[in-house]
Amino acid sequence: MASLHIPKGVRRVLFRTLNTDRKLMWKKEFDTSYVGFMKDGAQWLVDNTDIKLVGVDYLSVGAFDECIPAHLVFLEKREVILVEALNLEHVTPGIYALHCLPLRLRGAEGSPARCILIK
Repeated sequence: MASLHIPKGVRRVLFRTLNTDRKLMWKKEFDTSYVGFMKDGAQWLVDNTDIKLVGVDYLSVGAFDECIPAHLVFLEKREVILVEALNLEHVTPGIYALHCLPLRLRGAEGSPARCILIK
């Protein structure tokens, strides 16, 4: 994670991974080999950056074998918003404005959202 050189002050980051290159979001069956955060990677991001929103290009931010532990690290202080299942196929690395428009669901802990990137 340190090799990403995420500058201080950056509060939102989207991860376009091999999940996009492998077109996992378009497959009918769930693929347990998707790229996701391990607990220690999530902890590093929380401890060493100012990130308050993490977006990923598959159904879970946490790797299959560490799904719950990675989620708990991000969510334990209720300071990091997770945005999953993003279509980042045509997104190149860079600085963008990100707008996420969630559905308002009473009593829900999460919601489908339309996310828009503006260069």
